[in-house]
Amino acid sequence: MNQDINNGAVRILRQYTGRGPTKARSVIDHDSVTILLEDTLAPGERRLVEGGRTDLVLNMRHEYQLVMRDELVKVVEDALDRKVVAFMSDNHIDPDMAVEVFVLEAAQQPDAG
Repeated sequence: MNQDINNGAVRILRQYTGRGPTKARSVIDHDSVTILLEDTLAPGERRLVEGGRTDLVLNMRHEYQLVMRDELVKVVEDALDRKVVAFMSDNHIDPDMAVEVFVLEAAQQPDAG
């Protein structure tokens, strides 16, 4: 499941940004999934950061996250066969990292019958 989630997230980021992160690690907890991505910035984004345009890069990454949301949620839902009820995402420039957090609908408890 972790590998399916990691591969799906990297694939989606590559489709939207032209380059996927070089590292992805997911942690699946009882009611959440966290994906930590490293080395995410495209060469043009790195140049913008070097030119002091960090806010522009972070704003652009936020816009990507808004349009990628449904596809990222689908990757997690398909891998775990559980509904995602909340999605949060953020980026950090130095070091170059991003995090995607998915909160899952509470798992069904078996009836104690």
